[in-house]
Amino acid sequence: MPRETTAARRCRAERVLATLARSYPDAATELEFGTPFELLIATILSAQATDVSVNAATPALFKAYPDACRLAQATARRIEPFIRTIGLFRTKAKNIVAAAKQLVDCHGGEVPDDFDALLALPGVGRKTANVVASNAFGRPGIAVDTHVGRLARRLKFSRHDDPDKVERDLEALFPIDRWTFLHHALILHGRRVCHARGPACQACGLAADCPTASGASGRPRR
Repeated sequence: MPRETTAARRCRAERVLATLARSYPDAATELEFGTPFELLIATILSAQATDVSVNAATPALFKAYPDACRLAQATARRIEPFIRTIGLFRTKAKNIVAAAKQLVDCHGGEVPDDFDALLALPGVGRKTANVVASNAFGRPGIAVDTHVGRLARRLKFSRHDDPDKVERDLEALFPIDRWTFLHHALILHGRRVCHARGPACQACGLAADCPTASGASGRPRR
């Protein structure tokens, strides 16, 4: 099979984006939040956990600790019971308290509208910073989680496992004003159709533009 040219890959990316827009026109984060602070904490908690589990835990947490100033005064041990049902809860309890303290010490208790400042917070990597920057402040960003990374590789838009490299590959293919929509739509598609195991290729609207879509056997091509 001839190697795909950059121009052909860009055309295929346009078709994929159009299909995603038809399939998920209202794609948005499924984390429930009311303020940038709540989104920041929820996103830190969502690492290696489901949004459902985070959404179940955060109402009680935010009722007890509604802002950075209150959370900064807590100890990790006091936070643990609120998030015990979430994976890695002990580490995450330490991180969100430390992040709250840094918000108070460095940003007047407010979540900064600055990507590098977000990255400097405990427990925050590029994925979390992109989620907060895009959803709380409207800054374009591609948050690469396991779903986005998996779909980027299956669609042959990236060959990398490193999320930072996947992010750069996707940024090079898609228009900046669609970056935020793209990552939300890919996450939804990964959750609902293109599963890690047993992807539903026969029911996938992207199959015609996916080099790894399965044939009649139902098995994804490598």
